[in-house]
Amino acid sequence: MYEAAEFLGIIAFAISGFSIAVKNHLDLLGVLIATFLTALGGGILRDIIVSVTPYTFSHTAPALAVFIVLLLLIVFKVHRRDSIENKPYFIVSDSIGLVAFSITGAMVALEHDFNFAGVLMVSFTAAVGGGILRDVIINEVPFVFKTGFYGTVSLVVATLVYILHNFAILSPITIAIIFVIGVSLRVLAYYKKWNIPLK
Repeated sequence: MYEAAEFLGIIAFAISGFSIAVKNHLDLLGVLIATFLTALGGGILRDIIVSVTPYTFSHTAPALAVFIVLLLLIVFKVHRRDSIENKPYFIVSDSIGLVAFSITGAMVALEHDFNFAGVLMVSFTAAVGGGILRDVIINEVPFVFKTGFYGTVSLVVATLVYILHNFAILSPITIAIIFVIGVSLRVLAYYKKWNIPLK
């Protein structure tokens, strides 16, 4: 279940990373870097926090998956479409990546006996770390800091995983339910323009 969520997140974030890179008119190298950072950056940071060799550095499949997604997006000329960032496929893919990495981050933290604060931190870092790295290199304010409900979804997902783990009912079925809830919440928040007010 962990690996399935990991690859689902990688594929989804590869699509959203590619879309952001195209929106910012990056050249091929820039698109490659932005796509790989978005898809793999959060997982690398997550594994560094728990002091294990990053999964991406010990397995070929993650980078290969990103390359295949990138190739397909170019072949189907997705980069020639206008307003990519507001397309439903971008919103859904980014939401899937966010929730999938939130789940894997929380599960990895629990495997290493982290407390609740640690689970939240690792989950959040895994979910938004790649996007932050991407936005920094393209000189933009990280997306997570502009959309108040984006990071909140990650924290909600991590909290649910932690609670279910403590009640010993964390299973593929309950994880799938959390996944659906998380993605639905993020998509709904986007279209309803939910935000956390400063005042």
